[in-house]
Amino acid sequence: MRVRDWQDILDDVTDESVDPDGWRAIAGQRRDGVGEDLYLGHPGVGVYHLKTYAKNPYDVRGVGARVARRIDDDIDPYLPTEDLSQRFAVQSAPEDEDEAKSTARRLEETIKVHAEAPTSPDDLFRDVMDAIDSPAYGPMEFDLSDRSEDLDALSETFADADDLLSAELDDLIESDGVDRGFQ
Repeated sequence: MRVRDWQDILDDVTDESVDPDGWRAIAGQRRDGVGEDLYLGHPGVGVYHLKTYAKNPYDVRGVGARVARRIDDDIDPYLPTEDLSQRFAVQSAPEDEDEAKSTARRLEETIKVHAEAPTSPDDLFRDVMDAIDSPAYGPMEFDLSDRSEDLDALSETFADADDLLSAELDDLIESDGVDRGFQ
């Protein structure tokens, strides 16, 4: 397992050539310490674990690693299903002005179509993600104020990775001087 910057992990997710709506995510507060835990999983890719914290309101820092090459029967029950109303997406900025304009036109047309016809929230979400060509999106279980049992179960399943990523994030927090509070 290779620990890397969390942005590099998200770059991997956006570069994967898999069904973009097959991703599932679960996140919450870290068990011990500042920050959040996030697991991203896809049947064709496996599972990534990220640990992040907000150094300040404009700078999120963190580490991550691929913890499984596939989602097996032991992992699958802990990742959310389509039943959840919470959704997430990973999106890269358009590369240039022409791409931005093209994306804006597709998005505008998508919104117009949904405004004129009956639609479900899930259909709107999927069509917007298709319009902006999102490389990864899907259901997400997230609670900012708590930690779910499923998140704890994944941390236990990948205990060695969790310990290593926690140590790396704690080192990052210490080197950033965030652990000292106001002085």
